[in-house]
Amino acid sequence: MNILVTGANGFLGHYLCGQLLNGGYEVVATGRGICRLPYTSNRNFVYVEMDFTDQEAVNSIFRKHRPAIIIHAGAISKPDECELDRSTAYKINTEATAALLSEAAEYKSSFIYMSTDFVFDGEQGMYTEEDITKPVNFYGQTKLDAEKIVKQYRYRWSIVRTVLVYGKPMAGRSNILTIVREKLERGEEYKVVDDQVRTPTYVEDLAVAIVSIVKNKANGIFHISGADVLTPYEMACKAADYLHLNKELIKRVTADTFCQPAKRPPRTGFIIDKARKELNFSPISFSEGLKKTFE
Repeated sequence: MNILVTGANGFLGHYLCGQLLNGGYEVVATGRGICRLPYTSNRNFVYVEMDFTDQEAVNSIFRKHRPAIIIHAGAISKPDECELDRSTAYKINTEATAALLSEAAEYKSSFIYMSTDFVFDGEQGMYTEEDITKPVNFYGQTKLDAEKIVKQYRYRWSIVRTVLVYGKPMAGRSNILTIVREKLERGEEYKVVDDQVRTPTYVEDLAVAIVSIVKNKANGIFHISGADVLTPYEMACKAADYLHLNKELIKRVTADTFCQPAKRPPRTGFIIDKARKELNFSPISFSEGLKKTFE
């Protein structure tokens, strides 16, 4: 069974492709630019450069590889960038998802879509899959609009929502924990919000959950995150303690401290009972995630 992954060069893509290969699946990894993944010697792995907003390129690659499953992990996921360039954000996050679904339907492929806690307004916190969605920024709106399109797909589909993913950045950009280390090792202050609540997700847990969806042919929406409820400030302090760096350099602030174009939902976090039951999902603790991030 071959699986096409978009956004394969990214943070999640590195771990996801590795987990799929470990599971014996054939992986067609796609992304912009050259391959940044270490799996090129694996006979079940092929990398293809693909801009998934280019319908002609997508059509050609689908025709050649005829994927049984598509895992759409590619996106523009920086909320401020989405807020400032709405047309590009909508094209990449929403319109391209619709185009990929149209192509997938030609081959009756299963479709797994990566989404976000930012589809919620953050007033309630600790959301289930059935809770009402109401984004407070344009990034969340593009992802929610794409979710609605995925739900109309006539073959098997799944939506994976996740929260504040962290871990060792093998490929792609840094995350909050690695930024803590970089700043504190340079003796720089780091302002971190303490009025936003999340259930941070260790990246490899997320990858394992996605593979479980593939293995179990699971349908519907799944909330995948860690079980620990933390603010970004608490995460940063725990990282400083673990690394034996100067925690006094971490400055507790509120969201109002920053002049950000995109509003952030104050309280998200997930109830993951459905994933525990249907996917046998068992996330590691944040403390264990710290160890794995910095080992």
